[in-house]
Amino acid sequence: MSGSIPTHGPVDPPTGAPIVEIVSAGNEVLIGDVLDTNTGWLCTRVTTLGGLVRRTIMLRDDVEAIGAELRGCLARRPALVFTVGGLGPTSDDRTLEGVALGLGVPLELHAEAERMVAAKYQEFFAAGYVPFPELNENRRKMARLPSGAEALVNPIGGAPGVLCRSGETRILSLPGVPGELMAIVDESLGPLVADVFGAARYEERSLEVELQDESAIADILRAAEEQHPSVYVKSRAKVLGSTRVIRITLSGRGEDDAAVAALLAPAADQLLMQIAAAGFSVRPAPPEDPAGAND
Repeated sequence: MSGSIPTHGPVDPPTGAPIVEIVSAGNEVLIGDVLDTNTGWLCTRVTTLGGLVRRTIMLRDDVEAIGAELRGCLARRPALVFTVGGLGPTSDDRTLEGVALGLGVPLELHAEAERMVAAKYQEFFAAGYVPFPELNENRRKMARLPSGAEALVNPIGGAPGVLCRSGETRILSLPGVPGELMAIVDESLGPLVADVFGAARYEERSLEVELQDESAIADILRAAEEQHPSVYVKSRAKVLGSTRVIRITLSGRGEDDAAVAALLAPAADQLLMQIAAAGFSVRPAPPEDPAGAND
């Protein structure tokens, strides 16, 4: 099977995966005050949907820099660009200005976004979270979107998500508060996910080799990569209790579960056979504990 993934957006030729880029903006991250967990979460989510994150970058809250970066993204024609952070009511929240600059369109007061923001502040006031319910110019700022944009429901916070389009590329702007970002992705993006990723599937399988020296099996891994180019093969040393092993992870994308299994099974079988033939003990590995992912 080829493992190609049907999608309306641009794809990566070797894997057939929809290509995604992530642009994060935030002075607070670059000076070390805040840890960027959003990019890692988005990378994981995109990967599980069958997409391929090709590039991520962190920028200051600088309109010109954000606009220039977005123009660079659009020149590479990914299926989807995430921008993260900078959607709030304060003067340093300038991401949508940068998006508008990159797209070459003005910012405009968006009626539906304004309604969303107004409803949220009524809700926040009723709950005792804010001192007054009315929109002021700072709150209304969150409803000024690039011309032609679509406002997306933020189930938690005041700033709507924002979806823009340029050719076949979608630009999705998300707030930097992790809970809000996750809620928009999980609850407001059903049609976008279906459009960009289709029915794509991603799967990993792992092997464990009782061996401490990756170089001893490097040729075997290289042969598997060459014979199964649609499968990504990664090895790394890992500690299991008091024993060091080599953990080999094979990952692939396909249009459904059967297609992914057809990609991974032959590569896994080849590695099991060739590593055992080289005299090393090898076995299928259980799912990895995410807490130990960087061991």
